[in-house]
Amino acid sequence: MRLHPDVSMTDTDDGTVLLHQRTGRYWQLNVTGSRVLHRLLDGDTPESIADGLAAAHGIDAQRARQDVAAVIEQLRTAELTVTS
Repeated sequence: MRLHPDVSMTDTDDGTVLLHQRTGRYWQLNVTGSRVLHRLLDGDTPESIADGLAAAHGIDAQRARQDVAAVIEQLRTAELTVTS
């Protein structure tokens, strides 16, 4: 996965801001969403990201998988990322 060519990314203390330069729309990811995005961009699998979140936060692994899948779907739907 990689950022859409028209998207700029800036990390902040509170997460990450994404700007789609063609549409002018921007999105704010919280710290957890930012970690998910960065790990996806680094080539990690959704499953390994979810397992890490479940272990770090003491949540159910299935719930973590659903949450990571939801983040991925929202990024794709908003045309912020593309599959390499």
